[in-house]
Amino acid sequence: MLIKSILLGFVGVICILDSRLLGRLNFERPLIVSTLVGLVLGDIQKGLAVGAALELVSLGLVNIGAASPPDMNMGSIIATAFAILSNTSTETALTIAIPIAVFGQMLGILLRTFFANLTHRADTLIGKGAYRKATNIHIVWGPILYSIMYFIPIFLAVYFGTDVVKSIVDVIPNWLTQGLNLSSKLLPAYGFALLLNTMLSVSMVPFLAAGFFITAYLNISVTGIAIFACIIAFVLSELKFKKEKEVDELDSLT
Repeated sequence: MLIKSILLGFVGVICILDSRLLGRLNFERPLIVSTLVGLVLGDIQKGLAVGAALELVSLGLVNIGAASPPDMNMGSIIATAFAILSNTSTETALTIAIPIAVFGQMLGILLRTFFANLTHRADTLIGKGAYRKATNIHIVWGPILYSIMYFIPIFLAVYFGTDVVKSIVDVIPNWLTQGLNLSSKLLPAYGFALLLNTMLSVSMVPFLAAGFFITAYLNISVTGIAIFACIIAFVLSELKFKKEKEVDELDSLT
C-alpha cells in the first residue's frame, strides 16, 4: 500500500503540472487520470468506468477568469483509488469524488492566494535586477508547491483512508446506499446541463434533438452517434469554408 500510495501521489503531481509546466496533454481530465490510477492499481477497466462517469460530471466545469471550480482531478484520483481498492461501485465513487473535489478547490484557492504574494515578491526582485530569483519563483517554487499540494493529500487519503472507507461502506444500510446511488446518477445530467448552458444556441438545438431521438429510437450506441456527428461536422465545415473561400475569391476579383 505504501508503494501504491506513493505512485498515486506522483500521478497527481504529473496531472496537476500538465497545464502548468508540461503543456496540455489532458492528463488532468478525469477520464485520463482515472485510467492512470487503474493502470497503477491493476484494474484499468474499473478505472475507465469511474473516469467516464466523472468525466460526465466535470464536462460543464470551466475555469473562467479567477473562478476556481471543484478540483475533479484530485477527486478523480482518490475516488478511483477507493473504488478499486475497496471494490465499490462507480456510483459510490461519484459520491466520494464530489466532496474531495470541493476540498481540492479550497486548497487551490489558498495556494493561489499565497501565489499572489509571491508574484508581488517577484515584481520586487525584478525591480532590484534579481532576475534569476524572480524566475525561480515562477518556474521552480510554483511547480514544487503545486506538487506538494497534490502529493500529500492523495498519499494520506490512499494510505490511511482506504480501510476506513471500506469499513464505512460495509456498515452503510442498503436504503442509504440506494439513495446515494440514485442521487449520483443525477450528477452526469448536471454536468451536461452546465455544458449545454455555455454552448447551446438556437442553431445547435436541431443537432441536439437529432442525437437524442436517434439514440432513443434507433438503438444506436453513443459511440455510433459520435462517429456520425464527426462526419456531419466535417461535411458542414467543408461546405462553410468552401463558401467563404468562394466569397473571398469574388471579392478579390471585384
